[in-house]
Amino acid sequence: MNPGLRKVGGWLYRRAENAIAIAIGAMFAAFLLQVAFRYLLNWPTGWSNELTVVLWIWVVLFGAAFVVREEEEIRFDLLYAAVGPNIRRAMTLAFAIALVALYGWSFPAVFDYVTFMKVESTAYLKIRFDWLFSIYLVFVVAVIARYLWLAWRALRGEAPAEFDPTKASSGV
Repeated sequence: MNPGLRKVGGWLYRRAENAIAIAIGAMFAAFLLQVAFRYLLNWPTGWSNELTVVLWIWVVLFGAAFVVREEEEIRFDLLYAAVGPNIRRAMTLAFAIALVALYGWSFPAVFDYVTFMKVESTAYLKIRFDWLFSIYLVFVVAVIARYLWLAWRALRGEAPAEFDPTKASSGV
């Protein structure tokens, strides 16, 4: 891969991690405010709960789309780890084709639903639901792109790396 492109990709990856860290920090602050307002001031707030839920949706889907690496994804790998590289390559190709087909097939309906949701908004913060759920469209496009790339690599004969439990990451 082009070193300049790799450098830009690394910079974008770190900024995505920063965005998630900021969102998690905002979630924590909203949670603390909710506890303080509820139990210290006896003044329950709905906006803090709503903000926490909205940020959680975005953190999970944005993180899955741009931050979680392929080797960090949770999977049932008993069979996958027990087979050789050619079978792993075939499994990768089969699952990539299935996921691209399913997400691709569902995308028009999902797009229609998300754009339709502009008529609704959240109760406290008045965030339009089409804006709130737009991250799902980004997630679907990212998943399709990721699995097209994995399918392409599998077709070119590159077997996915064998899982090494000694190098497993917590994602931190």
